[in-house]
This record gives sequence, C-alpha cells and structure tokens, in this order.
Amino acid sequence: MKNYIIKRVLGLIPVIILVSIFSFFIIQAAPGDPMDNYSKPGMTQEQLQNIRESYGLDGNIAEQYFRWAGHVIHGDLGISVKNKRPVTEIIGERLPATLILMGTAFAISLIFAIPLGLWAGLKKNKMADNIIGFLTYVGISIPPFWLSMVLIIIFSLKLQILPSSGMYSVGIQSTADLIKHLILPSIVLSLNNMAVFTRYIRSNTISQLEEDYVLTAMSKGTSKTKILFRHVLKNCLLPIITLAGINLAGLVCGSFVVESVFAWPGIGRMAMDAANGRDYPLIMGYTMFSCLILILGNLLADILYAVADPRIRQEVKR
Repeated sequence: MKNYIIKRVLGLIPVIILVSIFSFFIIQAAPGDPMDNYSKPGMTQEQLQNIRESYGLDGNIAEQYFRWAGHVIHGDLGISVKNKRPVTEIIGERLPATLILMGTAFAISLIFAIPLGLWAGLKKNKMADNIIGFLTYVGISIPPFWLSMVLIIIFSLKLQILPSSGMYSVGIQSTADLIKHLILPSIVLSLNNMAVFTRYIRSNTISQLEEDYVLTAMSKGTSKTKILFRHVLKNCLLPIITLAGINLAGLVCGSFVVESVFAWPGIGRMAMDAANGRDYPLIMGYTMFSCLILILGNLLADILYAVADPRIRQEVKR
C-alpha cells in the first residue's frame, strides 16, 4: 500500500504543473493589461516600471510564470489586487465558512440518499421506485440559481421564517442563528448530490441483490432488512467513496452560484468577486487551491476504496 500511495503521489505532480501552466497562460491571455489594476493617472514610466517589477509583471510571459511558480513553491500565492492582502490569508479566512456549508450539504445528501437508494433498489420497478426515480430526475434537473430564488421568495419574503442571506444576523453570533442561515443554501447544494447518490445506490443495490451471498442469506431465512443494511449497504457505498473524492473540490472550494445568491462569505463567492474585479493573483490562488483539493480528493478516494474493498488491496499488493 505504501508503494501504491507513493506512486500515485508522484503521478500527480505533472498534473499540478500542467494545470498551473494552462491556468496561468489562460488568465494572462485575457483582454486587458494587469497593470490597469495598479496604475493611476499621472504616473511616470519609471513608477510604472517599478510597479511591474514589484508585482512580477515585467519580462515575457514565460519569465512571469517561472517567477510566480517559484513563489508558489514557497507557499506565496501573491498579493490580492483588490484587498492588498496575501492570497493565502484571504483563502484561509473564507475556508471555514465554505467547509461548514459544504459539509452540511454533503451530510444531508448522504442521510437522505442512502435509505432512498436502498429502498428504490429493493422495490425495483414498483411504485416506490418510480416515485423516487422521478424525484431524483427532478433533483438533477433543477438549476441551483432558480431553486435558490424560489426558496428565498417562499421562506424569506412570504413566510419570513428563514433569513435570505449571510452567515449570521447583524449583531448575533450564535449557533442557532448560524443553523437558520444554513438551512436554505445547504438544501439547494445537497439536492443535486442527493439525487446522484440515490441513483448510484439504487443501481448497486439492484445488482447486489442478485449476488450469490444475498441469495444464500435469504435461503437461510435472514430478513431482507438485515441483508440490506448488514451486507448490501457496504458494497453499495463503494462508488460513493469515488464520487465523494471527485466532489471534494466542490465541497471545499464552494459553489459560485449558491454562495453568491445567499451572500455566503465562502471561497466560491470570493472567486466570483475576484473574477469580476480581475484580481489575477486571487484567481490563480483559487485555481491552484481547487486543483490541489481535487487531486487530493481523488487520491483519498483511491486509498479509501482500496481499504474498503479487499479485492483492490490484493491488486495493490501485486
């Protein structure tokens, strides 16, 4: 297993380098000059040149990339144009809010998807399966922006029982107030994952119920409920491990749309503001952070999959 992990980590290094190159060149190819964010009317050419040198904007694009990469290796993602603060500091401040929101949404997805998927698989092609299937298609199809606006109109404007934006109310920093603000955005974010997870669990439940070990347990008189939760559930959750690893970047780095609609002070909203303000260092910092989280998520998923499935562990040892 140790050699497997080392091999996987070494294989991820070229991926990180390629992502950084493409991201840097794409951002630099965007219309406009980054110096527009730093220069002011009346500046002399000498002052402009000093600013270029201080922000690493002098030289050709290759020289700028290698200069930037050298700083990144040492943990320096640059200074935000808008906030005049280190990018790592800004991301660190926004990360907890996003982790709270995305972690809650992920937990809600699993809590509802596991029983729904198992029940749909157990009742294959029956009314319960058809109803759950219809609901999952709706969950996958509904645009998060539209659903966010509908929930705000119903629960915030009409019923006035839930807040429409922010993480806390003004002057209140309680856990109860945080939970109230979490409800609407977490429901919107959990819906799509819940629908996808339910479909995967249903599909795997159907295939597992046809396996010999299930038929043997049923012939011995074991109840379907016990078979479902003691044996089938473990095998059904294996694909969810992979999906969780793939979605880890989204869970950690936030949702542009939902965080913007609900004014949630997370990384997704930060990235949207950075893109609108053409804050190049912050955009690159967010891009590299997202890339790193996605890669680590896939690595973690591979490791957990190998731990959960003995067959994969045997292949790793070979």
